[in-house]
Amino acid sequence: MADEPTVASDDRQGRPVTGIGRRVLVVALLGVAVYAGLVVWRDASSIADRLRTFAWWTFAGACGLSLTNYLLRFAKWEYYLAVLGIRGIPKKSSLLIFLSGFVLTVTPGKVGEVFKSVVLEQEHGVPVARTAPVVVAERLTDLLGVVALIAAGSASFPGGGAWATAGLLVVVSILVFATAEPVWRAVLRLLPRLPGPLGRLFGRLAPRLTTALESLKELVAPRHLVVPTLLSIAGWALEGVGMWLILQGFGENASLPRAAFCYATSTLAGALVPVPGGLGVTEKMLEELMLAVAHVPGPVATAAMILERLATLWFAVLVGFVAYALVGRARRKSLELSGRTSL
Repeated sequence: MADEPTVASDDRQGRPVTGIGRRVLVVALLGVAVYAGLVVWRDASSIADRLRTFAWWTFAGACGLSLTNYLLRFAKWEYYLAVLGIRGIPKKSSLLIFLSGFVLTVTPGKVGEVFKSVVLEQEHGVPVARTAPVVVAERLTDLLGVVALIAAGSASFPGGGAWATAGLLVVVSILVFATAEPVWRAVLRLLPRLPGPLGRLFGRLAPRLTTALESLKELVAPRHLVVPTLLSIAGWALEGVGMWLILQGFGENASLPRAAFCYATSTLAGALVPVPGGLGVTEKMLEELMLAVAHVPGPVATAAMILERLATLWFAVLVGFVAYALVGRARRKSLELSGRTSL
């Protein structure tokens, strides 16, 4: 569909992306406030007692399972780049660029992960408009994967059917719009006709939006849904296993299907509610589901929820910062090398 990417110019490669750390810090502080409030509400001393006897190797195991999920998601990223005809990017560079998108995992619906498209443009000259739809396709197949996990548990456990239905409706709606090319082309023709600054804005963005929707149409074609969805099911199932492992660390004998169901349902709820990283929504639902479905005591439910979010959401953010730092380091080395060879 497209030629191999050209290399970005040095000034583009050196262009800083500002404000990221500040935004993440704000959300992190909100997270601390949410967790502190839940701990106080549930009884801080009881939670502290549970943590003193916690088997911390299970937390490390949950982080390892999350990391494995990231590698499966990287395989999905590579699959989508191949679908778009974007080739010639070294696998190590592609992996670091993909992981750098996790810096903005703490955005509503993880849409901030389009940051990796920005980095890809800086490093390899691939226009953002071409690869930003990959983030949409990733979220759609993630939703399908999570819905599949919830559906597998909904037959036995109450409470997940409504969220699974809502997630499926969102996926179907976007798929229908993305594949109905006459419809979205008609919408794009109408948007620039809006009065005032809004019309002028859409007039300038129309070419990029057209490119993005053309890419999205290709990515969500039925033949390109199966492999990414299977990777999503496997990846999110691993994080469900991480939830179960953490509960084992507290000495709780909750079944694996129940633990995975709790995690998948709360993850979907957090993805559908437009708050940064599902903050507050995911935490409270996960806690309540562990009480009602996994039948664990209140202090364990709160402590396990916090550890699970540390091993998933906040571990992803940390991985993203490390990856972005490594991208910057590689960029500086490349510039130094090119400077020496030009002398």
